[in-house]
Amino acid sequence: SATLYSIVQTAKANGLVPYDYLVHVMEEIMHSEHDPEKLAPWSVILD
Repeated sequence: SATLYSIVQTAKANGLVPYDYLVHVMEEIMHSEHDPEKLAPWSVILD
């Protein structure tokens, strides 16, 4: 739970809606090869 809390709080700190960010990350992981650095909250730009 601490890991998930940390991810959610980091997403918030980077101006992202946590739910939208988590959905984006899960979709990227399922549909393509992914670079973990590109999925970090400070690297993601959501539409």
